[in-house]
Amino acid sequence: MLTPEIILQTLISGLLMGCIYALVAVGLCLIWGLMEIVNFAHGQFMMLAMFLAFWMYTLFGLDPLLSLPLGAIVLFIIGVATYHFIIKGMLHTTFFAQIFATFGLGVFLHSMAQFLWTANYRSIQNPVLSGRLAVGNIFVGFPQMAAAAMCILGFLFLYWLINKTEIGLALQAASEDREAASLMGINSNRIFALGWGIGSACVGVAGVLLTNFFYIFPEVGFTFALIAYVAVALGGFGSIVGSFLAGIIIGLVEAFSGLLIDPAFKYFSIYVLYMVVIFFRPQGLWGRY
Repeated sequence: MLTPEIILQTLISGLLMGCIYALVAVGLCLIWGLMEIVNFAHGQFMMLAMFLAFWMYTLFGLDPLLSLPLGAIVLFIIGVATYHFIIKGMLHTTFFAQIFATFGLGVFLHSMAQFLWTANYRSIQNPVLSGRLAVGNIFVGFPQMAAAAMCILGFLFLYWLINKTEIGLALQAASEDREAASLMGINSNRIFALGWGIGSACVGVAGVLLTNFFYIFPEVGFTFALIAYVAVALGGFGSIVGSFLAGIIIGLVEAFSGLLIDPAFKYFSIYVLYMVVIFFRPQGLWGRY
């Protein structure tokens, strides 16, 4: 039987998880909006961030909250390296070649993780953020609350960076017309590398935050990446705000589908929503023609 407490609990859970989806989607959307390239290794980047946080905790006792800056920096470097060593040389190739390049990178990273760390499920025991907040019959985990708050702050920082700084204006100029941007003195290669770094850092932050309450294993990136692709398309390709809002909507749809239908159909409902929106509005909810 549905009660107001159950509905409110589901709403809160959906919002908190949706913030994680949103930050992962924003990182993917930034790369797409800048270069119109889908990074099919995006989920594996998140998986690497989760394993980084896990091993920092296991080997050095460093809590995920303290390893958060390290995760962002390492993933930023990985993103920049991916651009310079893989993407840069493929800018003038076909779209399919670019897809296969990032897809191949994702397969390599997944296989490497399985080889190095096996397919076992791992988790961080007793992190600093543990326990839950109880308000009547409503329970909210502190790790989920902190992760959602950090994701929102990360999005606000990214929004400010893109819309209020010279770096952000350069990113927008390069995404609109890279040749015109080059004539204005903007180094497109440097800007593209920066965009890949920032997008990867976003998913790195999300991955480290997830380790506080989610299992860590080599396949973890697949589910989150697939949802991120749906969020980017649902919100509108190239719209960072749209991708963030779409990620939150997906979190709510997932939570209420598990409550009202069946937990086994929660992902099915997400894809049905995506198909309905794309059918009536192909550019996404916040996209433009």
